[in-house]
Amino acid sequence: MRATLRLFAAVRPAARYLEPGAPTGLTGLATHASPRSTLLYLYTSTLDKLKAVPDHSVYRQSVEALTKHRMALVEGVVPPGYDDWAAKAHKLLAEHPDEFTAVGSDSVSGARAIKVERGGRAFVVRHIPAKEDMRYQEWDGELDEGAELEGSRTLEEREDLRHIFERRDINDVEHVEWEPEPQLTADQISELETKIGAGLIEEVIQVAEGELNLVDTMVQSKAWEPLEEQPAEGQWVYFERKA
Repeated sequence: MRATLRLFAAVRPAARYLEPGAPTGLTGLATHASPRSTLLYLYTSTLDKLKAVPDHSVYRQSVEALTKHRMALVEGVVPPGYDDWAAKAHKLLAEHPDEFTAVGSDSVSGARAIKVERGGRAFVVRHIPAKEDMRYQEWDGELDEGAELEGSRTLEEREDLRHIFERRDINDVEHVEWEPEPQLTADQISELETKIGAGLIEEVIQVAEGELNLVDTMVQSKAWEPLEEQPAEGQWVYFERKA
């Protein structure tokens, strides 16, 4: 059952879009800004990780079936203006490959946006570095040599200062602005929530995130392999349903 307060969430009257960050009616759960692209990324990532699990595993078969079913439902709901946005996005990725660093390269940590490819799809994940408070930074062992000396500098000292004068102004560097995927309308989100039947779309995202993390645990534990110690004969008989 959908939360009652979700029905009174902030909605833009013109296009009837849910306001990102608005209350959903569930404590600690705010309205997601881009649920469609997030779910597609999580589902394709889950299917990609499941390839490490053998085909005969019941776990893989069940998770694949559910994930593909929900992904098909999400793909079937297309936001207004999606085709025009997709054409511009593909063109932007082709013309400015340096702005969108692909996963696996050495410069991912310093990239403004990370390009991830899953299941033949390309996803752009914005990389926003967290701000660090210098008060909590660990001392790196550098000694305080006091104030700088006044007067002229030697050639060696001036060589160290060259990078300051050669550095380009950040305003002179051209950056590509990535336009996010168009939002689903409130009616589209309501329709998708009804088809999935697992609560609010934000709850569906939480479940998808948990399933994606669970795959790593299952692969690490190799749950599909036989037990090292086989159970005694008839140990689980009392759990069976008798006709």
